[in-house]
Amino acid sequence: MAESNQRTARAQKASKAQKAQSGAAKAKARQEEEALLRADTFTNAPKVSRRTLTKEEREALAKQREAETKEAEKIASAWSKGGLGRWWARLQSSPDKVTWGMAIVALGVVYGDIGTSPLYTAQTFLAGQGGLGGVDREAVLGMLSLVFWSITLITTVKYVLIAMRIDNNGEGGIFALYSLIRKYGAWLVIPAMLGGAAFLADSVLTPAVSISSAVEGLKTLPALEHLFTENKDLTMMITAVIIVILFAVQSRGTESIGKVFGSVVMVWFAFLAIVGVVAISNDWSVLAALNPYYGIKFLFSPNNATGLALMGTVFLSTTGAEALYSDMGHVGRGNIYFTWPFIKVALVLNYFGQGAWMLRNQNNPELADAEGINPFFQMMDPNVRYVAVVLSVTAGIIASQALITGAFTMVSEATGLNWMPHLQVRYPARTRGQLYIPVVNVVLCVATLAVLLLFRDSEHISAAYGLALTITMITTTILLGIYLWHRSNKFGTVVFTIVFLAIQVLFFAASMAKFLHGGWFTLLLTLAILMIMYTWNEGTKLERSQRRHMMPKDFLPALDKLHGDSRIHRFADNIVYLTSDPDLKRLDTDIFFSIFAAHQARPRMVGGGRRDHRLAVHP
Repeated sequence: MAESNQRTARAQKASKAQKAQSGAAKAKARQEEEALLRADTFTNAPKVSRRTLTKEEREALAKQREAETKEAEKIASAWSKGGLGRWWARLQSSPDKVTWGMAIVALGVVYGDIGTSPLYTAQTFLAGQGGLGGVDREAVLGMLSLVFWSITLITTVKYVLIAMRIDNNGEGGIFALYSLIRKYGAWLVIPAMLGGAAFLADSVLTPAVSISSAVEGLKTLPALEHLFTENKDLTMMITAVIIVILFAVQSRGTESIGKVFGSVVMVWFAFLAIVGVVAISNDWSVLAALNPYYGIKFLFSPNNATGLALMGTVFLSTTGAEALYSDMGHVGRGNIYFTWPFIKVALVLNYFGQGAWMLRNQNNPELADAEGINPFFQMMDPNVRYVAVVLSVTAGIIASQALITGAFTMVSEATGLNWMPHLQVRYPARTRGQLYIPVVNVVLCVATLAVLLLFRDSEHISAAYGLALTITMITTTILLGIYLWHRSNKFGTVVFTIVFLAIQVLFFAASMAKFLHGGWFTLLLTLAILMIMYTWNEGTKLERSQRRHMMPKDFLPALDKLHGDSRIHRFADNIVYLTSDPDLKRLDTDIFFSIFAAHQARPRMVGGGRRDHRLAVHP
């Protein structure tokens, strides 16, 4: 009996001890769970209170909601107004929507370069033909015909109607186009690099030629004529000061002054159209140049003093075409479609106005042997020239600003492709897409001043301008042809590629006449930039090839063990490692060892992500 009681007591004690151990285990598990939950809350994003927003941010959000509400009301109203209203509603709800504000911005961002071409195209034509005394009606109509049809075919057809239908998530330009088609062949890197390098190189001349040609308009003002006669280098010094100030303010951003750029450029193009119509009103027969017969006839005429090199001058009227495509992501495709007809009409009217002035003064003995005649300023009344000089200088600065911003963007895109060193990038304003790269800014400033000191005036800069840009247009045509071959009608693609390659190869051959007149400078810059791109690309490939990698069969078992090891607290739901490695079926050993570092982290999932948003997740 006593033994039975002892056994019962021992059983009761064992049961109590077992319950105590079980309770202790549960308490420990509860503590671990509580710790885990507390740690988990550390990694959750905190709820953002409305009070954390600044006053400016709240006002911006309120304006955005108000604008969205008004836009929705407009679309609903348009939808109820028949077929045209429904078409407009569909357009406004698509990525190609048109807004008045962004259309004004597009004028300042996109058209600066092509908008300043009337300042120097006709001037360069006269210089090549031996002055105003060396041209006749056949020459003037031929030049105007070639200019009109070059703008129509290159700018309107190739870039506006074809190239701008092709975008990479809304972005345009040669690098964005290459990103879409690089899967079709490794050799496509060659035209993409060459075109980008040529675009950057020839862009160095844009601020110099735009601003200097505008500043030289001061020489046509009667009140200042004697001052510039006594000081031959005065225009060059004024241009240099403007260029230095322009590059010096880049670090502050252009958000505030950028708001008025579009309005100023709109006034500029309206001014171009008005003075053109006034000049044409004295000789409406100049409109006969709309017939392409006059252009073809003069191109092969024995009276053409420059021969096929004339096409190099004509090409100056299309130099801003590439910018239409490159800047598409900043302002939207629909806004460029909406504004381009106005831009083209203004340009054509101004060119034809200059042609009418040349026809009217071709026998003027006072101008027959004069040097450096610029029909743009000469066709105006002397009192109007004051306004023209102010507007042209402003337009030249805006064109240069657009070019500088475009250069920052292009270098940033090249860096993303691992074609450029990873330079310091600053964001001087809250405007989306606005960035500032100090090294690029300094290089552009020094190169632009070197161009100005080397060529001294716009006439000589224009003689070198455009050569490298013809290479960009040829390479863009090649890349467009590859894209259309895989995505569109093959017969149409062949016709497009042959026609536009023929035209642009002709432009390139004609521009080669500029090689000894300064074209060598831009080609030298092109080769230097191309060498940087090639070297960095090859170096990146070599560095990646020397990395050590692990295959899934090697690293997944270790990750599984870490995932199931309850001794290591889980304080994160996911760990994502970003990598530029295109092969997501392997793991960089540096990433693997970082997971098993001294302070181990046991996540629920480990993933590797790339810039193109593909993600490989390993539980």
